[in-house]
Amino acid sequence: MEDIKAYMETGILELYVLGDVTPDEKLQVEAMALQHPAIKAELDEIERSMELYARENAVEPSETLRGRILNSMITNLGDDSTFKTKEAEPVNNVIALPVIKTNSFYKYAFAACLALLLASTVALLNMYNRLQQSTTQLVALRFQKQQFANRVNMMDQQLEIFRDASFKFLKLQATPKAPPGAAVTIAWSPAKHKVMIDMSSMKMPVNDNSHQYQLWAIVAGKPVDLGVFDETPGANNMKEMKTMASISADEFAVTLEPRGGSASPTMDEMMVLGKF
Repeated sequence: MEDIKAYMETGILELYVLGDVTPDEKLQVEAMALQHPAIKAELDEIERSMELYARENAVEPSETLRGRILNSMITNLGDDSTFKTKEAEPVNNVIALPVIKTNSFYKYAFAACLALLLASTVALLNMYNRLQQSTTQLVALRFQKQQFANRVNMMDQQLEIFRDASFKFLKLQATPKAPPGAAVTIAWSPAKHKVMIDMSSMKMPVNDNSHQYQLWAIVAGKPVDLGVFDETPGANNMKEMKTMASISADEFAVTLEPRGGSASPTMDEMMVLGKF
């Protein structure tokens, strides 16, 4: 069900309704609609929404534009001289009847139809542009909604950790090697054998592409590797709790190592240190 929901939130269904998909994507959407009633229902709802939007936002061509088109068609296709008839001259005392021009009506009718077609085309183009804008906005809103949902889920997970009485929290303090204020908070649950780093509260210099931070547990005076992590630029409130390797220890440290980590810590690059 989650896969179906994720598929519907990609925006592919809206693009399918607009006809803005590749042949392979079209076949994929139709196959998914046959297999999953939820997708078929979503397609129907999108079609109804777009049809309603088109009716409510239809743009009629202005009278000025319509008049200009009609006048242009009449000027080019109409022949005013066809409406003028000369008085019949008596020939041998017989008055000749005027010849009726049968093609004038069709010229004007064709001009009117062409003008109406052009005006309708303008209206359809306006409606299509509005639908395209609405579709783009709809996809953007769905993306924002998904981001918000992910953020809420992440916060729920973090709250569960903070509520869990089995977790202990330790703030590793800066060593002389690190800038003042550097700190890393460790969440450790001896009962659940979990060690986690609170990435949202971490205050460390941003590491470059060739280095990573490495977490160590000090067990019986010996360092044990618990994994590597990065401090990347950006809003910390969008970061989550990072799970590291499990171990039973009461002292932890973080060093700056070559990317991928080291077998033993580089003591000259020890950044933060703390003990329960």
